[in-house]
Amino acid sequence: MLTTADFKRGLVFQLDGAPCLLVDHTTQSPSARGGNTLVKTKYRNLLTGQILEKTFKSGDKVDEADFERRKGQFLYASGDMGVFMDNENYEQFELGEELFEPVRGFLLEGQEVQLGVFQGRVVSVDPPMTVELTVTETAPAIKNATATAQTKEAILETGISIQVPGYLASGEKIKVDTRDGRFISRA
Repeated sequence: MLTTADFKRGLVFQLDGAPCLLVDHTTQSPSARGGNTLVKTKYRNLLTGQILEKTFKSGDKVDEADFERRKGQFLYASGDMGVFMDNENYEQFELGEELFEPVRGFLLEGQEVQLGVFQGRVVSVDPPMTVELTVTETAPAIKNATATAQTKEAILETGISIQVPGYLASGEKIKVDTRDGRFISRA
């Protein structure tokens, strides 16, 4: 059993029979005497993908989820499905659009990922924080683009489109933040 004192970002607990990833939490002290301290949480239900909010009283208990993170590898895309392999037991998983689509644009074949397994079933796929991808298509480089913060659209080798600085040209390798799909730097 976990208490509200154990809450931290990234914690996975079980609520209503589903694994939930704690996205954010805040503690609110009472203004009246004898009031309980409240812990407001924002969490993602890993089975449905919904982001929900719930308020707990300080000291409330929640169940620990039968959840583990395993190293895995993205093998290939098959239509709307993605095929992944567990690096510990070499078992392969074919994941549907709801899990694969959000991370599809950041994965190349052979890419290392983190698989979230709940009761023997993969419920989440986390790519690395940053990935290196090649710009396949973009407008020509803009002269003096370093003096001003101009951006332009670029299509990467995985097919996603992001905003990049004006000085980048096609064929360059760049680092991309997988949490929000933002350009970080040249690779």
